[in-house]
Amino acid sequence: MSPWQVFDLVSHHLDPKTLAIASCVCKSWFCCISSDHIWQPICTTHYPSLSNLKLTNPALPYYRLYAMASAAAKRRFESPSKPSLALHELIFTVNIINGNNVVLCLQKPGNELVVDCNGVFKFDIDVPDYEFEDAAFESVRVTWSVVLKGWKGVFNMLECQGKRGIVDWWFWAELPLPGCCSSLVDSGVVADMRLEFTDSKRGRNNFDVGRINKVTVGMLSSAKLRYVGVDDGLRYLQHFL
Repeated sequence: MSPWQVFDLVSHHLDPKTLAIASCVCKSWFCCISSDHIWQPICTTHYPSLSNLKLTNPALPYYRLYAMASAAAKRRFESPSKPSLALHELIFTVNIINGNNVVLCLQKPGNELVVDCNGVFKFDIDVPDYEFEDAAFESVRVTWSVVLKGWKGVFNMLECQGKRGIVDWWFWAELPLPGCCSSLVDSGVVADMRLEFTDSKRGRNNFDVGRINKVTVGMLSSAKLRYVGVDDGLRYLQHFL
């Protein structure tokens, strides 16, 4: 029995990682170790469904098919990379419009936003002493945009009109899918906004007046029915900004 026959017999008892390392020794070892009769049983055992791709492209070697399947499996369970965009690089702008009048305009730098205790992309923005006449404030239009500092980019998260609810005002809008980046690729994404206000009271001119205390904005996964994490929200925004 020749040394190469012995080498071939031993190769059948090596694991994929050892085979890959051994194939780097020299060209002769690579030619021997990369043969289909060694990698076919390995590929069929570990990735039986993908091994059928050989029928589609007979020229595709089994060692290459195994390498592709192994890399794809690792990526599936890898944690997404940290977003390159940081919260402090953003400015949240919120406008509340009644008729043709902008009655409230908020600008909140990202470094002043208080992150939710659960680490989700949901932020409360306090409203400084804003009162309105109840009778003239039954229907409003709201906008929420995210601006990249220095006005290098802007993304419109939400723009819609609605009527006042019993407890607060709630608005939402579906967002476009990013086409990449994170778990949001296969999930619907929704932007939402809530306006929290106090009960009406009699004002100085005998009109009922209310007060907006807080604006809450956030981003939800419609598939999971919950707010996305801050990192997922930032990865989403960096795709558009």
